[in-house]
Amino acid sequence: MTDFVRDFETGSMEEKDLLGGKGANLAEMTRLGIPVPPGFTLTTDACRHYLATGSVPDGLWDEVATHVAALEARTGRRLGDPVDPLLVSVRSGAKFSMPGMMETVLDIGLGDRSVDGLAAQIGDPRFAWDSYRRLVQMYGKTVLGLDGERFEDALDAAKAAKGVTADVDLDADDLRALVATYTAVVAEDSGAPFPQDPGEQLRGAVLAVFRSWNSDRAVLYRRRERIPADLGTAVNVQAMVFGNRGATSGSGVAFTRDPATGAPGVYGDYLQDAQGEDVVAGIRNTLTLADLERLDRPSYDELLAIMARLEGHYRDMCDIEFTIEQGRLWMLQTRVGKRTAAAAFRIAVDLVDEGVISEEEALLRVTGGQLAQLMFPHFDPTGARSLLATGMSASPGAAVGAAVFDSDTAVRMAAEGTPVILVRRETTPDDLHGMVAAAGILTSRGGKTSHAAVVARGMGRTCVCGAETLEVDTRAGLFTTHDGTVVRQGEVLSIDGSTGEVFLGEVSVRPSPVVRYFEGSASVDEGGPVVAAVDRLMSVADKHRRMQVRANADTAEDAARARRFGAEGIGLCRTEHMFLGTRRELVERLILAEGPADRQAVLDELLPLQRSDFVEIFEAMDGLPVTVRLLDPPLHEFLPDFTELSVKVAVAEATGAPHDTDSLLLLAVHRLHEENPMLGLRGVRLGIAIPGLFEMQSQAVLEAAALVNERGGHARPEIMVPLVGAVEELRAIRTEIDDAADRARRKHSVPLEHLVGTMIELPRAALTAGAIAEAADFFSFGTNDLTQTTWGFSRDDVESSFFSRYMEAGILGVSPFETIDPQGVGRLVRIGTDEGRAAKPGLKVGVCGEHGGDPESVRYFEERGLDYVSCSPFRVPVARLEAGRAVVGG
Repeated sequence: MTDFVRDFETGSMEEKDLLGGKGANLAEMTRLGIPVPPGFTLTTDACRHYLATGSVPDGLWDEVATHVAALEARTGRRLGDPVDPLLVSVRSGAKFSMPGMMETVLDIGLGDRSVDGLAAQIGDPRFAWDSYRRLVQMYGKTVLGLDGERFEDALDAAKAAKGVTADVDLDADDLRALVATYTAVVAEDSGAPFPQDPGEQLRGAVLAVFRSWNSDRAVLYRRRERIPADLGTAVNVQAMVFGNRGATSGSGVAFTRDPATGAPGVYGDYLQDAQGEDVVAGIRNTLTLADLERLDRPSYDELLAIMARLEGHYRDMCDIEFTIEQGRLWMLQTRVGKRTAAAAFRIAVDLVDEGVISEEEALLRVTGGQLAQLMFPHFDPTGARSLLATGMSASPGAAVGAAVFDSDTAVRMAAEGTPVILVRRETTPDDLHGMVAAAGILTSRGGKTSHAAVVARGMGRTCVCGAETLEVDTRAGLFTTHDGTVVRQGEVLSIDGSTGEVFLGEVSVRPSPVVRYFEGSASVDEGGPVVAAVDRLMSVADKHRRMQVRANADTAEDAARARRFGAEGIGLCRTEHMFLGTRRELVERLILAEGPADRQAVLDELLPLQRSDFVEIFEAMDGLPVTVRLLDPPLHEFLPDFTELSVKVAVAEATGAPHDTDSLLLLAVHRLHEENPMLGLRGVRLGIAIPGLFEMQSQAVLEAAALVNERGGHARPEIMVPLVGAVEELRAIRTEIDDAADRARRKHSVPLEHLVGTMIELPRAALTAGAIAEAADFFSFGTNDLTQTTWGFSRDDVESSFFSRYMEAGILGVSPFETIDPQGVGRLVRIGTDEGRAAKPGLKVGVCGEHGGDPESVRYFEERGLDYVSCSPFRVPVARLEAGRAVVGG
């Protein structure tokens, strides 16, 4: 028969799957001989059975009764005894810490008869009635689901009647009257009297803890922390010890190091004459552990000795809960403590220096997500703020600036020295110059992978997307909030890309010393212990990682920044951004060209402009590979808006103004209009449909490389053809690229290496990778589009439309645009990689979508054996760290 209940003496810290974190750690402390009140644990197996079937496993209550009897024998007290009652606590304890998310019930076993026995045994009626009122209140709210405010209102009324402000000022008679009020509330609101049978109380509390696994707050917490929903929680039943037995008693929480900064030392809070829940609830101001030393030196010394022993045993910072009952110390819980990102890095390195853990283990104690938190500027939490709206946290950081509603104004004001927040309904490639100039970007539409979000992350710009309550009127230069507040151009906004919050006015910002360190503007010593810890663990990661980390960069400035951040090349240089601004007119002429001669004339004008762009990038990345993606987006993105152009032509016709060029443009826009442009004339299809376009771009890339090599540099161009779905498409374009390479070599008479590859962003490309590899030197998985085409999701729309509902319903635990979907998109990556390398051994394979900088995705790509990941410059350190962790952690 399966054992669903285990005494603390029989478990260990290794059994968290079965006993939960709390139960396993209570068992471990018991095994170590640390003073722990005796008790037992109902396993996670029992919880999972209850959640799946709606009933407890057969024989569970018999097992509980057997362990209760053993507990009674050990303590010399009996549950419900009217003379000398045993009281127990019932607490949750999942495998992963979920603080405050599930239920707790204290003082189980008290009733109308046993409360008098407890008062007599202890000689303190006030304590007994205080414990009883706590039980009725907790049981009513937690087990019976009654409105907790009913009990709080009764408590407030009792204090008001007494003329006091703290519950400790209520005497035994006051508390006896309060219990009567509480039990009346239970009878009235539940339709049944408060249960006097301690067995019924215990069973009800256990089931309440089981049910709380699926409470709204627990479900939300698991989603945020990515804790699996099928783990269930254990339940710990433990003999009560009482911190509310007068001035020589109390409860506290302590840490073996500062969980905020990681600094060595003991930190914690203590509350006299209180149970543990009082410390967490904040009903009174707590004391420090230094105060405990003054109040009870023996207990303080014992506590510090136990804390040192536990940190040495767990080899990490520990979080400890304790109770002192009339001068006797009891340990109620320990666990590896939660900490800030800064503390995580500092503690990990300090433990290495103390000889507790190795550098490799220290690397596993931190995460890329924590490093990312350290890199973002943040608002001063003490600063004044006025919340206007909340959108999606698209690109973390904090930005303050004047609201502007068009990109030209953003550039102008920024050039004049005014920081700006670019506010748009949504951004397009035409907004790039404004986005570059802006301190932050705010949109009322779009999601975390919209144009605004992707470009902002690539540039390290703070961005909030999808703030739907904002009505943005770009023509009038203002937006209106849901409550009617109007914000006009020039008014100051503060946006928090980490929370999605938008504030009116200026909120003070603190810069990140970690970014200054990576950029080389601050030394390790100037950055303090956290920066020193980051520097050290980055070295460990770089020593162990196998995958290279490249950057997505479109300009020489981006390339130089990426190199400072440790990038080992450029994995994606998007050429479409080079066709905007003053070159837009040339693109319009290309589209309007009436024949080959006109088209070639435009291409001849574009060639030197593109070439100069690539020269700068190759010089910035001297000696490192640069993957250049040929033009990808549909051409209509470079043309005026159809509606606006129609109005312009109509007005010109009505007034007799010249409009020949605009009319031709209108025809072209109409001709190129597509219902679904992301699946239309773009990528390799453009190169085939417009003869000479890709040949011109390839010539510009390769001549730029040759020029750099002539000057003594070392350019390593890799030309990538986008949106290939059939090997025949790649072969057609590869011929043009190889011809351009031959011409560049002859013209400049220098050695010129070049590779030709393709972006795998269509399911068909992944499924026919063996054939495509025959014409490719490398693959780069464009996981943004591959996710879009695999799921049938529009990445610009779904996050702001139905993703939130999918998250709430548990259909998705995380957006597949943020973290690789291993069963679908990830499987296509595996198929494409394996079949491509089977056809061409040594085929270089990388990733250049947003997933290249996502910590969890980086680990997946390491498992798949990819050669490199590429991400925005600001995410390069994160990818480096995670690539090293993936190797060390196996």
